Formats: sequence, structure tokens, C-alpha cells
Amino acid sequence: MGHTMDVKNMTVVVAGLGVSGSSIVEVLRDRAGRVITVDEKKPQADLHSFDDIDWSQVGLVMTSPVFNPRTPFILEAQRRGIPVYSEVELAWRLRVDNRRTGKPAPWIGITGTNGKTSTTEMVSAMLTACGLNAPAVGNIGKAVSHAAVDPDNDVLCVELSSFQLHFTYSLALTCAAITNIADDHLDWHGGIENYAADKSKVFQGVRNTLVYNADDGRVSALAGKAHADEGCRRVGFTLHEPQEGQIGVSDGWIVDASGVAGGECGTPERVARISDFTHLCEPDGTTYPHLLSDAITALALVLGYGADRDRSLKALQDFAPGGHRIQTVAVARTVDGGRIRFVDDSKATNAHAARASLSSFPKKSVIWIAGGLAKGSRFERLVADQASTIKAAVIIGVDQKPMLDAFASSAPQIAVTIINPDDKTDVMRAAVEAAGQYAAAGDVVLMAPACASMDQFTSYADRGEQFAEQSRRWASEHGAQ
Repeated sequence: MGHTMDVKNMTVVVAGLGVSGSSIVEVLRDRAGRVITVDEKKPQADLHSFDDIDWSQVGLVMTSPVFNPRTPFILEAQRRGIPVYSEVELAWRLRVDNRRTGKPAPWIGITGTNGKTSTTEMVSAMLTACGLNAPAVGNIGKAVSHAAVDPDNDVLCVELSSFQLHFTYSLALTCAAITNIADDHLDWHGGIENYAADKSKVFQGVRNTLVYNADDGRVSALAGKAHADEGCRRVGFTLHEPQEGQIGVSDGWIVDASGVAGGECGTPERVARISDFTHLCEPDGTTYPHLLSDAITALALVLGYGADRDRSLKALQDFAPGGHRIQTVAVARTVDGGRIRFVDDSKATNAHAARASLSSFPKKSVIWIAGGLAKGSRFERLVADQASTIKAAVIIGVDQKPMLDAFASSAPQIAVTIINPDDKTDVMRAAVEAAGQYAAAGDVVLMAPACASMDQFTSYADRGEQFAEQSRRWASEHGAQ
């Protein structure tokens, strides 16, 4: 049943017992000769220091995204010639035959700085509507190592992070996409070129359809250099009128000029009216550009896979983005009959994602809740680009200086309220109260922080849930009855 790897006589070190590590242990328990777990904080681990590993017995190291490539135990394993794998690499090597086809389930892989979760969920929704067992796995949902050894899965829709891809070597995806590449996690990877190189691994050996962001020069270059299978279709997606080989937007329609939707390559064909995708638009019909981009990417992947076009489009029209992705969580009525909306985009954890979110709204309509762990990022360009949209800002987080510097230099005319960074218990209540002081009819209180959350919250989801709770409270207490 296994396809490329036999571990039954091997001693495997599993580094870290987080979600991926715990999944790896379960998958290897009945497959590997011996599994040794190492976690400095988890009492159930076999070892609590990497210094205690007996390297003479080890045949494979499974690492977690927690550990960057310069971590001493990784360097030691590599010095000794011991392979270091990600969970994704192990899953690919251990995948089993599908119960119905007798072949391993194909993988559709999505990576990028932003948009990969929504795109993966859209792909899963469309293929599920076509009658396939097609779970969204990997960096979201079920661990990919579990999904790969489940014979009932027809196709895996895999969200792939740059961390996972770094220690992944042998993927040959059926369809693959890179949504975009912007500065993120550069400290982990050691620079933007290394980061992009890890992302580009999804393109190597792609069999059916390679989908790339034609509006992103770095992604387009990676697509052009990729060593895909002979006969693999390359489809560029764009938010502009598509050129030959692309799928894009024209006159309110998704238009295909690549042939992926069934027409002739180079002959533009209208595929679907954008206004029919109500979850991708503001209430006034204004399109969220980043969600539209995700939808076009997902559609290219699914049609490139060979799924039914009509069923796929219907599922995409019905699709609603998942939690903490540009969700309206509360509405307060004003005395003049207007509305103040509270929008949760806690998943916007870097400047690229926050820019996409802010740009979805009208001029001077956004009270922006921003800040958190900046991860070494700067925000001057973001604030300058979006100054026409931002009415006022509320700065949270313990790492406030980069955001405050950005407003001071790029938009000193915008009113800013600073939330006490030492108070971790009522930070979101205070932030929403401050934002409410600025808000008037027609405004949007947008929480798209451009930063990571772990300074004051347990996760971006926790941050989003607290924002939603406080927004509903504010709307109830301050909205017109």
C-alpha cells in the first residue's frame, strides 16, 4: 500500500509535539521501528532536551515549523547525513492507495503569503460539490499526515506553509498555486529569496495545472522557471483583463483566456458574473479584491483538475469565507438611521494582507485597529498607501513603535489612539471603545492588525473572537434602539 518509503526498521526522532508532531507520532506508531519524541515543554515526550538524543541510532528526523533551519539539532542531523523531513514530506512518502481508484489520492497544493486558506477552502468546497471526498488539510483542518493514509480520500486540498515546504523535497502535485509573495517570516527563512525559493517548491513536477499570480512579478518569475511535467498547463490569474494564458476580470465578469474553463487558449470566454458571488462583495456590491483573487485562483485549480464547471461555479457562488477573514461581526444603528459595521479580519497578520483588507472600503470610512507582534516589519508604505481610507487608528499590541513610527512619518494628520500595552486582559474592550469614539454612520471599524497576535492573545482566532464579542457588546450598548 505504501508508495515510496518503508520506515518499519527505522528509528525516527519527532521534534515537537504540537499539532503536526502529534499527528506524525500517531501515523508512525504502527509503521516505524521506533519513534522517539523530543519536546522541552511537554511532559509526555520521551526526551526533554535535544542534547539527550543518541544520534547513532537515528535514521530520520521529523521537524516542526517551530524550529528554523539554523536550530542546532537540525544542523547536527544534517552534519551526520540524517534526513530531516517536514510532516508534508512524510505524508507524501507514506500516502496510500484510494479505496476506489487503487491509486494514491491526487494532491492540489496552495501556498502564498496571503489567501492560501480561503483558496484551499474554496477548492475543497467545489470538489466536494462534485461528489469527491476532498478535505482541506495541511496548514488548516486535518493534519496532512493523517489525511494521506486515509484510503477514503479522493483528493487532498493541501494548504502549504513556507515552513512546511522548507523541509519538503519530493512533492509532485497534480495542481498547484502560489497566491502571492510578500515580506513575511523572513527571520525564519533568512531573507526574501530563501522564502520565495521554499514557496516555489509547490511548482516542481506539477502534472496537470500550474496556477500563478500574473500580477506578482516574483511569482510569475518562479512559474516561468518551474520544472513542471511535460504537458502541464500554466495559468496566470489576474484582477485585470486577462491576456492569452490567463484567467482574470473584465466588465464585471470572470473571463478565461487560458482555456482552463474549456474554451480555446487565447480566446476570451465569460465564465461567471462577479456580482453572483455575493460573499466576495461588500453590501453595496464593491468587490473584496483579495477574496476575488482567491476565488479565481481556486476556480483555475479546480477546472485544471478536471472538475465539473457548473457544479464548481455553483459551489463557489455559495461559498462564505471562514472565520476571521473580513467578516462583519456586529452592526450598530445610529440615530440618523445609518450603520456602523464592525469587521473582523484578524487573519490579516502582515502588511500585505492588511493592505488588501483596507483597500476594500471607501475613502475615510475605516477606523483601523492595528498592531501586535510586528515580526521586524515596517508599515510606512502601508500607512501611506491607505491614508485616504483610514479615518482614525487604534494601536494595540506590545510592539507598538513600528506602527506609531509609520503614522508619524506617513500620515501625521490621522488621529491615533494608543491602547496601554501592559494591559492584556481588557485590551480588546479598550480598543473597541476607542474605535467607537471615532465612528459615525457609514463607517467601518476594521480589525486587520498587520501583525501577529501572540503578544496579547493565544492566536489570531482568539484575537478575532474577542473583537467580535466586544463589537457586539458595543453595538448593543451604543447603537440606536
